[in-house]
Amino acid sequence: MKKQILLLTLSFVLVISVQAQRKDKSSASPVQEGYQFTSVTDLKATPVKNQAATGTCWCFATTSFFESELLRMGKGEYDLSEMFIVRKNYENRLRDNYLRRGRGNLGPGGLSHDWMNVFTEYGIVPDEIYSGLNYGSPTHNHSELQEFINAVAPVPVQRRNESEQYKKILGSILDTYLGEIPESFTYRGNTYTPLSFAASLGINSSDYVQITSFTHFPFYTRGILEVPDNWAMERFYNVPLDELIEIMDYSFSQGYTVNWDGDVSESGFSHQKGYAVIPAGLPAAGGPVTDRDRFERSPAQRTGTAASPEVESPGPELNVSQEIRQAGYENFTTTDDHLMHLTGIVKDQNGTKYYKTKNSWGTERNAFGGYLYMSESYVRAKTLFIMVHKDAIPPAVRTKLGL
Repeated sequence: MKKQILLLTLSFVLVISVQAQRKDKSSASPVQEGYQFTSVTDLKATPVKNQAATGTCWCFATTSFFESELLRMGKGEYDLSEMFIVRKNYENRLRDNYLRRGRGNLGPGGLSHDWMNVFTEYGIVPDEIYSGLNYGSPTHNHSELQEFINAVAPVPVQRRNESEQYKKILGSILDTYLGEIPESFTYRGNTYTPLSFAASLGINSSDYVQITSFTHFPFYTRGILEVPDNWAMERFYNVPLDELIEIMDYSFSQGYTVNWDGDVSESGFSHQKGYAVIPAGLPAAGGPVTDRDRFERSPAQRTGTAASPEVESPGPELNVSQEIRQAGYENFTTTDDHLMHLTGIVKDQNGTKYYKTKNSWGTERNAFGGYLYMSESYVRAKTLFIMVHKDAIPPAVRTKLGL
């Protein structure tokens, strides 16, 4: 009888264990056999999307960030159109390229402020109104679109005139691939223009700031980050590294998520395995990797070399100082590879802190519903900047920044 009870007990425990493994893939769960994560803070977010074969992570991450802001504000769940923002951003940067006499950045990449600039000037629409999938594909692919953008952009520069014919051709290209933007539309029983819909959301762009941490311009001032995707030459608030982490942690404690931009070229970054770490003894070094490269190619294909030995379990990580971080920026191993949306904090079995990270590479590329966990060491080394609500900044730091 005791043996039967023991067997029944073991069977019950096994069932509970299996059921636990079948929980929401995005929840804090083992990344692999050696990793055990426990959730500390888990804030609301909308479903993971797939940017697919595009370089538009900046738009997917920032859209997700503001969808979480709407949830925090009690506005309910929205699915906003990334491609509306992408289309208007193309128009803006082609104009910028013309004024720079053909020396602008025509690539698909961008930063959080590009989203904000479009939102403020043109508004936004729901994704169901403007999906941007106008070329017979279930997923986004901007390869051909980008080739046409590159081909048409030099023409007005050479002729020193943005003629009406050029503008019509450009509009036709964007319409062909992304669709025509509606002047007005009906959504949830109301009629809007893109600008009136944006106004209805209650998002005040002046409430959000971008913050970085580098030593080549003074702390508690604003400076330009010298990266290609900052084609708009926006300025970022600058704080010491410890305070950057303090802002992130305070943000989560107050119910605010964080929009993150950083480098994902390290061998310790593995979306497939669901973690990003910098083990002690390995240099914090990487190299230029495009967002699309990271999505489409293997580590060996991306770097031209075999991938570094895999990390099998939690262990000591690099103690990242301000100096190490600065060196990575100045030797170009910390670049603006990729934007993602941070939605919470977890800890592993050793008490090491990680940031729960919502990626935009779909839900099928790892076992965690498209999320991964970046260690604090990784974030300290590889963050380019964050965007947060002003109220998500600790009062003492906010005072130093004059906010």
